[in-house]
Amino acid sequence: MSTVRRLQFFVNLSTKWTLGNRIPPTGPGTRQLRMAGNSSTDQLRIHARNRQYEGFDREHEGTWRGPFTFIASADPQYGLTAGWNNPGLLDWTQEVELTQRGIERINKMKPRPRFLVVLGDMLDAMPGRPGRDDQKVSFTEVFSKVDPEIPLVFLPGNHDLSDSPSMEDIKLYRDTFGDDFYSFWVGGVRFIVLNSQFYADSSKCQEARDEQDTWLNEQLEDVQATGCKHLVVFQHIPWFLKNPEEENEYFNLDVNLRLPMLEKLRKAGVRIIFCGHYHRNAGGFYKDMEEVVTSAWGLQLGEDKSGLRVVKVTEDSISHQYFSVDDIPLES
Repeated sequence: MSTVRRLQFFVNLSTKWTLGNRIPPTGPGTRQLRMAGNSSTDQLRIHARNRQYEGFDREHEGTWRGPFTFIASADPQYGLTAGWNNPGLLDWTQEVELTQRGIERINKMKPRPRFLVVLGDMLDAMPGRPGRDDQKVSFTEVFSKVDPEIPLVFLPGNHDLSDSPSMEDIKLYRDTFGDDFYSFWVGGVRFIVLNSQFYADSSKCQEARDEQDTWLNEQLEDVQATGCKHLVVFQHIPWFLKNPEEENEYFNLDVNLRLPMLEKLRKAGVRIIFCGHYHRNAGGFYKDMEEVVTSAWGLQLGEDKSGLRVVKVTEDSISHQYFSVDDIPLES
Protein backbone atom coordinates (compact mmCIF):
# COMPACT_ATOMS: atom_id res chain seq x y z
CA MET A 1 0.00 0.00 0.00
CA SER A 2 1.40 3.40 -0.97
CA THR A 3 2.37 6.04 1.57
CA VAL A 4 -0.33 8.35 0.21
CA ARG A 5 -2.99 5.70 0.63
CA ARG A 6 -1.81 4.93 4.16
CA LEU A 7 -1.95 8.58 5.07
CA GLN A 8 -5.41 8.97 3.59
CA PHE A 9 -6.62 6.00 5.60
CA PHE A 10 -5.64 7.62 8.89
CA VAL A 11 -6.84 11.09 7.98
CA ASN A 12 -10.26 9.88 6.83
CA LEU A 13 -10.72 6.97 9.21
CA SER A 14 -13.63 8.55 11.04
CA THR A 15 -15.40 9.17 7.73
CA LYS A 16 -14.94 5.56 6.60
CA TRP A 17 -16.77 4.28 9.66
CA THR A 18 -19.90 6.15 8.58
CA LEU A 19 -20.14 4.74 5.06
CA GLY A 20 -22.92 2.31 4.22
CA ASN A 21 -22.77 -1.46 3.73
CA ARG A 22 -20.38 -2.00 6.64
CA ILE A 23 -20.18 -5.18 8.64
CA PRO A 24 -21.88 -4.90 12.06
CA PRO A 25 -19.85 -5.53 15.22
CA THR A 26 -20.22 -9.31 15.30
CA GLY A 27 -16.71 -10.41 14.29
CA PRO A 28 -14.49 -12.69 16.37
CA GLY A 29 -13.06 -9.76 18.32
CA THR A 30 -16.52 -8.66 19.36
CA ARG A 31 -17.56 -12.18 20.31
CA GLN A 32 -14.52 -12.45 22.54
CA LEU A 33 -15.14 -9.18 24.36
CA ARG A 34 -18.80 -10.05 24.93
CA MET A 35 -17.69 -13.25 26.61
CA ALA A 36 -15.73 -11.11 29.05
CA GLY A 37 -19.01 -9.89 30.51
CA ASN A 38 -17.52 -6.62 31.71
CA SER A 39 -18.94 -3.37 30.42
CA SER A 40 -17.04 -1.04 32.77
CA THR A 41 -13.44 0.08 33.16
CA ASP A 42 -13.33 -0.85 36.85
CA GLN A 43 -10.66 -3.48 36.23
CA LEU A 44 -8.25 -0.93 34.75
CA ARG A 45 -6.04 0.36 37.51
CA ILE A 46 -6.42 4.09 36.92
CA HIS A 47 -4.07 6.08 39.15
CA ALA A 48 -3.55 9.28 37.13
CA ARG A 49 -5.72 11.87 38.84
CA ASN A 50 -5.23 15.51 39.80
CA ARG A 51 -2.16 15.75 37.54
CA GLN A 52 -0.37 13.09 39.60
CA TYR A 53 0.00 9.32 39.64
CA GLU A 54 -1.03 7.66 42.88
CA GLY A 55 1.97 6.09 44.60
CA PHE A 56 4.47 7.57 42.15
CA ASP A 57 4.94 10.85 43.98
CA ARG A 58 7.98 12.81 45.09
CA GLU A 59 7.56 11.77 48.72
CA HIS A 60 7.75 8.04 47.96
CA GLU A 61 9.78 7.97 44.74
CA GLY A 62 11.76 11.21 44.66
CA THR A 63 15.09 9.62 45.65
CA TRP A 64 17.41 7.58 43.45
CA ARG A 65 17.37 3.93 44.56
CA GLY A 66 19.37 2.24 41.86
CA PRO A 67 18.85 1.04 38.27
CA PHE A 68 15.41 0.00 37.09
CA THR A 69 13.53 -1.03 33.95
CA PHE A 70 10.24 0.04 32.44
CA ILE A 71 8.34 -0.97 29.30
CA ALA A 72 7.39 1.56 26.62
CA SER A 73 4.65 0.42 24.25
CA ALA A 74 2.57 2.23 21.66
CA ASP A 75 -0.51 1.83 19.51
CA PRO A 76 -2.10 -1.48 20.46
CA GLN A 77 -5.04 0.20 18.69
CA TYR A 78 -7.68 -2.47 19.00
CA GLY A 79 -9.49 -2.82 15.66
CA LEU A 80 -7.00 -1.21 13.29
CA THR A 81 -5.66 -4.36 11.60
CA ALA A 82 -9.03 -5.60 10.36
CA GLY A 83 -10.18 -2.09 9.48
CA TRP A 84 -6.98 -1.42 7.55
CA ASN A 85 -7.57 -4.34 5.22
CA ASN A 86 -11.35 -4.00 5.14
CA PRO A 87 -12.48 -0.52 6.26
CA GLY A 88 -15.52 -0.79 8.49
CA LEU A 89 -14.86 -4.35 9.64
CA LEU A 90 -15.11 -4.40 13.44
CA ASP A 91 -12.77 -7.13 14.60
CA TRP A 92 -9.75 -6.92 16.89
CA THR A 93 -8.81 -10.55 17.40
CA GLN A 94 -5.25 -9.90 16.22
CA GLU A 95 -4.69 -7.02 18.62
CA VAL A 96 -6.11 -9.06 21.50
CA GLU A 97 -3.73 -11.93 20.73
CA LEU A 98 -0.69 -9.66 20.36
CA THR A 99 -1.32 -7.82 23.60
CA GLN A 100 -2.08 -11.02 25.50
CA ARG A 101 1.21 -12.54 24.37
CA GLY A 102 3.13 -9.41 25.28
CA ILE A 103 1.52 -9.17 28.71
CA GLU A 104 2.29 -12.82 29.43
CA ARG A 105 5.98 -12.14 28.87
CA ILE A 106 6.00 -8.82 30.73
CA ASN A 107 4.47 -10.55 33.76
CA LYS A 108 7.34 -13.07 33.74
CA MET A 109 10.15 -10.50 33.54
CA LYS A 110 12.74 -10.52 36.33
CA PRO A 111 13.19 -8.10 37.90
CA ARG A 112 9.72 -6.73 37.31
CA PRO A 113 9.50 -3.53 35.26
CA ARG A 114 8.59 -0.56 37.46
CA PHE A 115 5.73 0.27 35.09
CA LEU A 116 4.26 -0.29 31.62
CA VAL A 117 3.44 2.84 29.63
CA VAL A 118 1.10 2.77 26.63
CA LEU A 119 1.99 5.77 24.47
CA GLY A 120 -1.53 6.34 23.14
CA ASP A 121 -3.99 4.85 20.68
CA MET A 122 -5.23 2.14 22.97
CA LEU A 123 -8.35 1.92 20.79
CA ASP A 124 -8.94 2.47 17.08
CA ALA A 125 -12.55 3.67 16.98
CA MET A 126 -12.73 7.34 17.84
CA PRO A 127 -15.33 8.63 20.34
CA GLY A 128 -18.86 8.07 19.13
CA ARG A 129 -17.84 5.67 16.36
CA PRO A 130 -19.05 2.08 15.95
CA GLY A 131 -17.06 -0.37 18.03
CA ARG A 132 -15.67 2.17 20.49
CA ASP A 133 -17.38 0.84 23.61
CA ASP A 134 -16.75 -2.79 22.69
CA GLN A 135 -13.07 -2.13 22.01
CA LYS A 136 -12.83 -0.46 25.40
CA VAL A 137 -14.36 -3.49 27.13
CA SER A 138 -11.97 -5.86 25.38
CA PHE A 139 -8.95 -3.67 26.11
CA THR A 140 -9.96 -3.53 29.77
CA GLU A 141 -10.32 -7.28 29.97
CA VAL A 142 -6.87 -7.92 28.49
CA PHE A 143 -4.91 -5.20 30.30
CA SER A 144 -6.46 -6.08 33.66
CA LYS A 145 -4.22 -9.16 33.43
CA VAL A 146 -1.04 -7.11 33.80
CA ASP A 147 0.63 -8.02 37.09
CA PRO A 148 -0.72 -5.62 39.76
CA GLU A 149 2.88 -4.91 40.76
CA ILE A 150 3.48 -3.39 37.30
CA PRO A 151 1.47 -0.14 37.23
CA LEU A 152 -0.16 0.88 33.95
CA VAL A 153 0.60 4.37 32.64
CA PHE A 154 -1.75 5.65 29.93
CA LEU A 155 -1.71 8.74 27.74
CA PRO A 156 -3.95 9.80 24.87
CA GLY A 157 -3.45 9.22 21.18
CA ASN A 158 -5.47 10.84 18.45
CA HIS A 159 -7.77 7.82 18.17
CA ASP A 160 -8.44 7.90 21.90
CA LEU A 161 -9.58 11.53 21.66
CA SER A 162 -10.31 12.26 17.96
CA ASP A 163 -8.18 14.27 15.55
CA SER A 164 -9.88 17.49 16.64
CA PRO A 165 -11.00 16.74 20.20
CA SER A 166 -13.78 18.58 21.96
CA MET A 167 -13.99 19.16 25.70
CA GLU A 168 -16.49 16.29 25.83
CA ASP A 169 -14.00 13.97 24.08
CA ILE A 170 -11.40 14.88 26.68
CA LYS A 171 -13.84 14.23 29.52
CA LEU A 172 -14.69 10.81 28.10
CA TYR A 173 -10.99 9.97 27.90
CA ARG A 174 -10.36 11.08 31.48
CA ASP A 175 -13.32 9.05 32.74
CA THR A 176 -11.87 5.94 31.08
CA PHE A 177 -8.09 6.21 31.32
CA GLY A 178 -7.42 8.95 33.85
CA ASP A 179 -5.78 12.33 33.35
CA ASP A 180 -4.54 13.17 29.86
CA PHE A 181 -1.51 15.07 31.18
CA TYR A 182 0.29 14.64 34.49
CA SER A 183 3.68 13.95 36.03
CA PHE A 184 5.10 11.26 38.29
CA TRP A 185 8.30 10.05 39.94
CA VAL A 186 9.99 6.65 39.90
CA GLY A 187 13.27 6.13 41.73
CA GLY A 188 14.37 9.74 41.54
CA VAL A 189 13.45 10.08 37.85
CA ARG A 190 10.74 12.55 36.90
CA PHE A 191 8.31 11.71 34.09
CA ILE A 192 6.08 14.25 32.33
CA VAL A 193 3.07 12.95 30.38
CA LEU A 194 1.71 15.27 27.67
CA ASN A 195 -1.46 15.33 25.59
CA SER A 196 0.14 15.82 22.17
CA GLN A 197 -3.23 16.19 20.44
CA PHE A 198 -3.39 19.71 21.83
CA TYR A 199 -0.34 20.49 19.68
CA ALA A 200 -1.96 18.95 16.59
CA ASP A 201 -5.41 20.60 16.84
CA SER A 202 -6.80 22.40 19.87
CA SER A 203 -9.44 24.38 17.96
CA LYS A 204 -12.30 22.79 19.95
CA CYS A 205 -10.53 22.55 23.30
CA GLN A 206 -8.42 25.68 23.68
CA GLU A 207 -9.24 25.89 27.37
CA ALA A 208 -7.71 22.47 28.00
CA ARG A 209 -4.70 23.32 25.82
CA ASP A 210 -4.11 26.49 27.83
CA GLU A 211 -4.36 24.49 31.04
CA GLN A 212 -1.68 22.07 29.87
CA ASP A 213 0.58 24.91 28.70
CA THR A 214 0.40 26.62 32.08
CA TRP A 215 0.87 23.36 33.94
CA LEU A 216 3.88 22.36 31.81
CA ASN A 217 5.57 25.69 32.47
CA GLU A 218 5.08 25.13 36.19
CA GLN A 219 6.48 21.61 35.96
CA LEU A 220 9.59 22.73 34.11
CA GLU A 221 10.15 25.59 36.54
CA ASP A 222 9.85 23.17 39.44
CA VAL A 223 12.44 20.88 37.86
CA GLN A 224 14.85 23.77 37.63
CA ALA A 225 14.28 24.58 41.30
CA THR A 226 14.33 21.09 42.80
CA GLY A 227 16.18 18.87 40.31
CA CYS A 228 15.85 15.16 39.54
CA LYS A 229 18.08 12.30 38.40
CA HIS A 230 16.66 12.30 34.86
CA LEU A 231 13.75 14.12 33.21
CA VAL A 232 11.68 12.09 30.70
CA VAL A 233 8.68 13.05 28.55
CA PHE A 234 5.96 10.72 27.22
CA GLN A 235 3.64 11.79 24.38
CA HIS A 236 1.83 10.16 21.47
CA ILE A 237 2.66 12.21 18.38
CA PRO A 238 6.39 12.69 17.74
CA TRP A 239 7.79 16.17 17.33
CA PHE A 240 9.81 14.73 14.45
CA LEU A 241 10.46 11.33 12.90
CA LYS A 242 14.12 11.54 11.92
CA ASN A 243 15.21 15.17 11.68
CA PRO A 244 14.04 18.05 13.88
CA GLU A 245 13.86 20.32 10.83
CA GLU A 246 11.97 17.88 8.58
CA GLU A 247 8.85 19.02 6.74
CA ASN A 248 5.41 18.77 8.29
CA GLU A 249 3.43 15.58 7.68
CA TYR A 250 0.67 13.52 9.28
CA PHE A 251 3.00 11.68 11.64
CA ASN A 252 4.85 14.67 13.15
CA LEU A 253 3.99 18.05 14.66
CA ASP A 254 4.19 21.42 12.95
CA VAL A 255 7.76 22.65 12.65
CA ASN A 256 6.81 26.18 13.72
CA LEU A 257 5.74 24.82 17.10
CA ARG A 258 8.17 21.90 17.07
CA LEU A 259 11.47 23.76 17.20
CA PRO A 260 10.65 26.19 20.02
CA MET A 261 9.07 23.39 22.06
CA LEU A 262 12.07 21.12 21.59
CA GLU A 263 14.36 23.92 22.72
CA LYS A 264 12.13 24.65 25.70
CA LEU A 265 12.16 21.02 26.81
CA ARG A 266 15.90 20.64 26.27
CA LYS A 267 16.71 23.79 28.23
CA ALA A 268 14.59 22.51 31.11
CA GLY A 269 16.73 19.38 31.25
CA VAL A 270 14.62 16.81 29.39
CA ARG A 271 16.94 13.95 28.51
CA ILE A 272 14.68 11.83 26.32
CA ILE A 273 11.17 11.90 24.80
CA PHE A 274 9.26 8.67 24.08
CA CYS A 275 6.52 8.74 21.41
CA GLY A 276 4.38 6.40 19.30
CA HIS A 277 1.88 7.13 16.49
CA TYR A 278 4.17 6.24 13.56
CA HIS A 279 3.67 2.44 13.63
CA ARG A 280 7.37 2.16 12.82
CA ASN A 281 10.53 2.65 14.84
CA ALA A 282 12.20 6.00 14.28
CA GLY A 283 13.67 8.94 16.14
CA GLY A 284 16.81 10.99 16.47
CA PHE A 285 18.32 13.87 18.40
CA TYR A 286 17.59 17.54 18.89
CA LYS A 287 21.02 18.72 20.01
CA ASP A 288 21.76 16.47 23.01
CA MET A 289 18.12 15.51 23.69
CA GLU A 290 16.95 12.18 22.26
CA GLU A 291 13.51 11.43 20.83
CA VAL A 292 12.51 7.77 20.52
CA VAL A 293 9.58 6.74 18.32
CA THR A 294 8.38 3.25 19.23
CA SER A 295 6.59 1.05 16.72
CA ALA A 296 3.18 -0.42 17.38
CA TRP A 297 2.15 -3.25 19.65
CA GLY A 298 -0.48 -3.72 16.95
CA LEU A 299 -0.46 -3.10 13.18
CA GLN A 300 2.91 -2.35 11.56
CA LEU A 301 3.29 0.10 8.68
CA GLY A 302 6.95 -0.71 8.07
CA GLU A 303 9.36 -3.61 8.37
CA ASP A 304 9.28 -3.94 12.17
CA LYS A 305 7.41 -6.66 14.00
CA SER A 306 4.73 -5.91 16.58
CA GLY A 307 6.52 -5.35 19.85
CA LEU A 308 7.58 -3.28 22.84
CA ARG A 309 10.57 -1.30 24.01
CA VAL A 310 12.52 -2.28 27.12
CA VAL A 311 14.02 0.80 28.77
CA LYS A 312 16.85 0.54 31.29
CA VAL A 313 17.54 3.47 33.60
CA THR A 314 20.84 3.83 35.41
CA GLU A 315 22.26 6.71 37.39
CA ASP A 316 24.11 8.03 34.35
CA SER A 317 22.12 6.83 31.34
CA ILE A 318 18.83 5.75 29.80
CA SER A 319 19.17 2.96 27.22
CA HIS A 320 16.47 1.18 25.28
CA GLN A 321 15.91 -1.68 22.84
CA TYR A 322 12.87 -2.71 20.81
CA PHE A 323 11.80 -6.37 20.89
CA SER A 324 9.11 -8.24 18.99
CA VAL A 325 6.31 -9.54 21.21
CA ASP A 326 7.67 -13.08 21.37
CA ASP A 327 11.26 -11.96 21.95
CA ILE A 328 10.69 -9.77 25.01
CA PRO A 329 13.52 -10.83 27.37
CA LEU A 330 12.39 -12.49 30.58
CA GLU A 331 15.50 -11.31 32.40
CA SER A 332 16.53 -7.69 32.21
